[in-house]
Amino acid sequence: MSESAKEITVTIVEDDSEIRKMLSLIIDRSPGFSCKQTYSDCETAVGNISKKSTDVVLMDIHLPKMSGIEGVKILKEKLPETDFIMLTVQEDNESVFNSLCAGATGYLLKDTPPAALLAAIKEVKEGGSPMSPSIARRIISSFRPNLESPLSKRESEILEMLCNGDNYKTIADALFISGHTVRAHIKSIYRKLQVNSRGEAVNKALKDRLV
Repeated sequence: MSESAKEITVTIVEDDSEIRKMLSLIIDRSPGFSCKQTYSDCETAVGNISKKSTDVVLMDIHLPKMSGIEGVKILKEKLPETDFIMLTVQEDNESVFNSLCAGATGYLLKDTPPAALLAAIKEVKEGGSPMSPSIARRIISSFRPNLESPLSKRESEILEMLCNGDNYKTIADALFISGHTVRAHIKSIYRKLQVNSRGEAVNKALKDRLV
């Protein structure tokens, strides 16, 4: 087999035995793909995948004990050249965001057709980031500003600067206002966002797309 036609090896981490078996059969019966390893939990996977070669890992999120997201984070440090695709029923923004931050390069729902799954595995090895259509739409919408922000234009400017790590003096100088005015605006931001600290304000700003 030539280098260009090298078989793609896949590892599956899925606690449902029927789904795990089905995925393994789909992969093994498809030319150019091979499933060498399957695991029902992240602990076993983390302890063994690093000892063997694998190109792509299909990872469920909700697993016994350690989550798939935490598993990806650990394995990505050990296997930086391996690609991780989340294969899950979870399609909430937090699961998608946390998975991508952990190191996943693809995110598919479990109802993905076999042909699309194989195409996604191939795509990720070619440098792509395959996503189920509904997930892709969520990611695109996450870049759109929240038009229902409770903050004023000036408060939004200050919140964005807080997210960038600017201190009060830098904010005051950049906006040509006093430090006292900056503090007053930040107090109003905390009240409107129902938070008590800068860290909480930044987290809410990013989660709710306020900046």
